[in-house]
This record gives sequence, C-alpha cells and structure tokens, in this order.
Amino acid sequence: MKKFTSVRDVPSVDALVKKALALKAQPIQPTVGQHKVLGLVFFNPSLRTRLSTQKAAFNLGMQCMVMNVGQDGWQLEMGEGTVMDGSSQEHIKDAVRVMSEYCDILGVRTFAALKKREEDYQELVLEHFLNYAKVPIISLESATRHPLQSLADLATIASFGIKRPKVAVSWAPHPKALPQAVTNSFLEWVKKMDAEVVLAHPPGYELEPSFVEGIKVVDQQEDALQGADFVYVKNWSSYRHYGKVLPVTENWMLTPKKMTLTNQGRFMHCLPIRRNVIATDEVIEQSIVYQQAKNREYAAQAVLKTMLEEIS
Repeated sequence: MKKFTSVRDVPSVDALVKKALALKAQPIQPTVGQHKVLGLVFFNPSLRTRLSTQKAAFNLGMQCMVMNVGQDGWQLEMGEGTVMDGSSQEHIKDAVRVMSEYCDILGVRTFAALKKREEDYQELVLEHFLNYAKVPIISLESATRHPLQSLADLATIASFGIKRPKVAVSWAPHPKALPQAVTNSFLEWVKKMDAEVVLAHPPGYELEPSFVEGIKVVDQQEDALQGADFVYVKNWSSYRHYGKVLPVTENWMLTPKKMTLTNQGRFMHCLPIRRNVIATDEVIEQSIVYQQAKNREYAAQAVLKTMLEEIS
C-alpha cells in the first residue's frame, strides 16, 4: 500500500484483519523495520493513536519521530499561491517535502473543524500530504475517516469468531459537537465483513449518504439493540446542519437495562468516553473497550508491516 487513508486503499480487508490478529499472537518482529523511520505528525491531540502507532513501530524495529504542529514547528500556510506576508512562516508543501527526506513512512492526524462541511469533506490537510510526500502516508484520523480505528474494530469483532454477527451501531449523547469520522469509517469497513449491521440515530443525525448505503437505519435505539452481538456506540454532530448539536428528547445513553436486549452483546467504543453520558459505568466496566484499544497496536502494526514489505 502506498497510502492508508480509507478502506478503498486496502486490496483485501480480510487479509489485513488476519494479519493484525497474527501480529497480536507474535508482535515482536524487530528486523522488519530495522533502520526505518516513522514520522508521526499531529494537528490535534491524541492518546491511543499516538501511543499504539509508536508501539507498533517499536515492535517492528522502527524508530519514531513525533511532531505536534502548532507547538513544535512553524505556523503552516495551506493556501495555494498565497503571498505569505502574514503570520504563517512555512508552506505545507515545503514542510511535507522536507519530512519525506527524513522519514520512510509518514502518519498524519487531522480533525474536522466542524464549521464548513465542504472544507472538512475535501480533506485539505490530508490531501496536501498525499500530494507532496515522497513516502507512503498513513491517516491517523482525518476530518471524515479513522481507518486505523476501523481496522482495529474489525479485528476485535473477528477475534470472537461469531459467524455473521449482528452489529448495532448507535448514536449517543455528548455535551459538545464531534465529527462523523469514526462512524463514517466503521460503516465503510464493516460492510466488508459478513455481518448484519443496523445503524440507529435520532432524526437530524443522518450521516453523509454514501457511508450508510446498504445499511439498515432505524430511529429507535432499542430496535437496533435487539439480538445484537456487538454494540458500537459513538456520538457525532449533525451532517445536514453541519457541526450542530440538535436537541434530542429521548435518553440514548447505554444502560445495563438496554444491554439486556442484546445477545449478551459486547459494548464497543473508540475512547475517550464520557462516562454516564455515553454509557453508564456498569456498561463500560463490562465492555471490551480496552481489548479494542489494545488492538489499535496490531492494526497499526499490520499497516506498517505491509508498507515496509513493499518498500524494502
């Protein structure tokens, strides 16, 4: 793979999931990435993505360099043809080209501004990296997708060995506006599994149509939970009224009582999670969220190993 930004970049999702699970069984392979450098560039904060990707690189014998844009470097100009007589000291095209000279693979994490939908969905920052980098690019999350999270999610589901599981994907409340990236991405990826998928959200929280194509959608959370083997819960702000938190009268927080509707369902969440807002303490403590988070390491390792095998 020359890039890993969405499920469309993966020749075989099943093969990549199996690779991640094989690496989980035998993660330490220090000669694969020997003398190779992974550069991680963060435009917004990160805990799991940052640490899991670094750990994955270390497992393969790679060295890591981490840069927090806005703290560790110059202010970057994104516009094409801009007369740079303002506050920006360096153009993104120069920065990315220089990073490519130092690194064998680059990972970049961006975030939706949630102000102008067209700008977020154009993925301007990620596209700059794809256009100007001379090395493979990994999306560590973008404005509209989170492919490393999705690969880990599929590996987590696959590890239970349930034949054609039912997966309920549900909106949940949150005190602030969040992007659609995690849910968009998961729906793209889970379509590649042999699974029954039901998406539940209140009116007004419809996602961009292409992501939900072929997915059953309901507006009652309990309808989606019925008989579910896995319950994936995530908040997202409105796509139609972009970035807005719309009023919802029903209680969409996951509770132990709601989980009794499932088939002993495993609760999933990408973390961080607002306890007793998204789900109760009881639901989280009996969930598989930490196993899911651990699998982030092996998802990143599977992607890195695949890229290293192609560039070695």
